Amino acid sequence: MLMLVQVYGDSAMKKTAVYKWVKRFYEGRESVTDEERSGRPATSRTEENIAKVRQIVRENVRLTVRSIAEQVNIDRETVRKILTEDLDMRTVCAKMVPKELTEEQK
Repeated sequence: MLMLVQVYGDSAMKKTAVYKWVKRFYEGRESVTDEERSGRPATSRTEENIAKVRQIVRENVRLTVRSIAEQVNIDRETVRKILTEDLDMRTVCAKMVPKELTEEQK
């Protein structure tokens, strides 16, 4: 263990973690990559949800992020990311509009 600390310093694995991994490999584990986990997917930014948010914003540009999140049943931060990153929109006077406006739109 002392050699790990000498080589890796503060970023070295703790002693208990080393013992856990030794036990796992002793029990037959062959890979250090994470195994699949059950449960909720890592993200709600699916193509389906992006399409739903796009449709909702087209119908009413004055909706809040909270109300959109409630309609689509995803969290507000995900809706915010969909609007700003996926749909390339921003808020202007309480309306969601494309970031790049044409001269006519300005």
